Amino acid sequence: MSQSSATSPTDDRAPARYAERLKLPWWALLIALFGGLIFAAEIWMGVPGARGWVAFGLVVPVVAGLLWWLGRVRVAVRDGEFLVDDARLPVRFVADVVALDLEGRREVLSVGAHPLAFVVQRPWIAGAVQIVLDDPADPTPYWVVSTRHPVRLAEAILAERDASAGSAR
Repeated sequence: MSQSSATSPTDDRAPARYAERLKLPWWALLIALFGGLIFAAEIWMGVPGARGWVAFGLVVPVVAGLLWWLGRVRVAVRDGEFLVDDARLPVRFVADVVALDLEGRREVLSVGAHPLAFVVQRPWIAGAVQIVLDDPADPTPYWVVSTRHPVRLAEAILAERDASAGSAR
């Protein structure tokens, strides 16, 4: 969930400067699974016989799959790129990175937000980073990405950008 420098033995890529998975907190998992069980019980009480038990076999796995899907997004900085799920941003196009707390994230994503901004926002995560871009060929002005450690992620992106710029010379 936090910084990671480990790679698999067969991985020839450089270690990640930062890696995180935007999964749900444990208490949200419990609440959602409990809600799924209550919903399945409501169906079970309304359907007579063995057919009522089918709700538990369907609703609970669907809720579990939805929870897994919501927490599947990975954020990483490695190999000269900032990776968010399947989106890739070469760090050479990063002009600046701003670490945002809850209020800062709310301000960036409010009414004045740019309609072409790339946003990966998870409401259960308070922090975020705003990555301002410097790419004349891309109409996207900035990225906003949720993270539990905005300062560390911002530092990792800027360090990767500086390292990539240093190796390109």
